[in-house]
Amino acid sequence: MILLTGGAGYIGLHTAAVLVEAGHEVVLFDNFSNSKPAGLKRLEAIIGRAVPCVEGDVRSRQDLDGLFDQYPIGAVVHFAGLKAVGESQAQPLRYYDNNVSGSLALLGAMQRAEVRRIVFSSSATIYGNADSNPIPETAALRPANVYGRSKLMVEDILRDLHAAAPGWSIALLRYFNPVGAHPGGLIGEDPNDIPNNLMPFVTQVAVGRRPELQVFGGDYPTPDGTGVRDYIHVMDLAEGHRAALDWALRDPRELLTANLGTGRGSSVLELVGAFEQASGKAIPHRIVARRAGDVAACWSDPSLARERLGWTATRSLDDMCRDAWNWQRNNPQGFA
Repeated sequence: MILLTGGAGYIGLHTAAVLVEAGHEVVLFDNFSNSKPAGLKRLEAIIGRAVPCVEGDVRSRQDLDGLFDQYPIGAVVHFAGLKAVGESQAQPLRYYDNNVSGSLALLGAMQRAEVRRIVFSSSATIYGNADSNPIPETAALRPANVYGRSKLMVEDILRDLHAAAPGWSIALLRYFNPVGAHPGGLIGEDPNDIPNNLMPFVTQVAVGRRPELQVFGGDYPTPDGTGVRDYIHVMDLAEGHRAALDWALRDPRELLTANLGTGRGSSVLELVGAFEQASGKAIPHRIVARRAGDVAACWSDPSLARERLGWTATRSLDDMCRDAWNWQRNNPQGFA
């Protein structure tokens, strides 16, 4: 059985759907701080059966030990973590407590349960302002914000753990900017409060929940002045986790680091234009000041994931926009 921490969240639900459809048994673990129980019913509708979900805190030894005692867990996909760049700058202690302390607590529980296979949800933010694009896994690691530093700290912990206990099989997945939704339109990104990511903000403007999109920075050294990112469809990302999990389940007793991205950068305004085409909706937007912790441009070299995991992103920016609009149009209030 596969444990997905943060499994009721945006990426967790999509990955659970992909894993179950590939024949894996999963159990989800979530505190619902940025997810909703209604998503579990939608997942059930997609895969045709319920999956167990345990409510708990990844920082709690009691919650984690109880989970490993209750279920025959053979590997972990670790999503649980706070993830908003701007918020991390304002609340560093909260981010380090949840992301770093939570990961330490999880690894301790895994060690006690003798479970030594983990896929870690890392982030391209650990590269910071890269010297050049596309970015390979060998690039310098210099995160420009607290969120990225918390992810790098966990990576360092996992590297130290593997050096001390080489029997572990560990995949560090540095993914870029997940967007889109399940093509059936039943699950998608539904953040609490004001969205911190671009696509849910765009889709909420499109359905009238918000009056306009704020574009953070129009004076970056990019073709149109707005930030350039490697947007990846959440279903491609979920399939990347399946590939990494299958690798870990073969128990190679290695530590593998891989980018998950498309290898193509798109600007904020390019994504907005693609969404307007996909939805037929105009997206009012206004350029505002840059956001603390953001970088000008960031896109991946995903060739290592292709070589080691047999994985390649296949969905286009148009696919991402179409599926995101399908989700939001059919669920204007999200899971509510």
